Amino acid sequence: MDGSSNIDANVSVGTIFSIYKRISTGEELQSVDFSQTGREQVAAGYVIYGSSTMLVYSTGKGVNGFTLDPSIGEFCLSHPRLKIPENGKTYSVNESNYNQFSIAVKQYLQYCKEIDKDSNRPYSSRYIGSLVADFHRNMIQGGIFLYPDTYQYPNGKLRLMYECNPLAFIAEQAGGIATTGENPILDIIPTKLHQRTPLIIGSKNMVEMVEKFIVEFSNEEPSFA
Repeated sequence: MDGSSNIDANVSVGTIFSIYKRISTGEELQSVDFSQTGREQVAAGYVIYGSSTMLVYSTGKGVNGFTLDPSIGEFCLSHPRLKIPENGKTYSVNESNYNQFSIAVKQYLQYCKEIDKDSNRPYSSRYIGSLVADFHRNMIQGGIFLYPDTYQYPNGKLRLMYECNPLAFIAEQAGGIATTGENPILDIIPTKLHQRTPLIIGSKNMVEMVEKFIVEFSNEEPSFA
């Protein structure tokens, strides 16, 4: 259950899933079956439980969203061929970690807060603390979600296999980008089941801007407090 800490507060939470083809033989599954890159997914999706219950998923041929109709007990196609807007006006990040972010991420957050009419800045800060909920809002309205590496979590905090890979698969199918800041999430070769990774995901132009900041400040030391 993604965002489980928010359940008691009645905040939107969700379920993330990912489907791979088995590649081993024999009766029992092998570690190699769970060590495939995100590109090997045949389907991925999430269910979000909010003001309505939605299922969003992809089988590698675009993304579709279905809304539960309680009167008939069925999910009905409500959001066909979902596309993430290339630009958005929202950034989602846990800013309580600001002093643990790299200089590049700090500079990007400053960029988000600057006044610039041509790029519709400043952006609005919207952080729910439920990955599915933040991601879903950005899917519909455009935006970016960041959970970069920090002093406390130098390899990132979110899990690659069952959080980042499924959402990265959906993001790319919808025209967005999912990256560690340096490499596409879907290209990471897993080394363990509960592997963690940094995640920057969302609207194409917004993610690419973060990558530019990371390249620009690549020689700078992380600014940890």
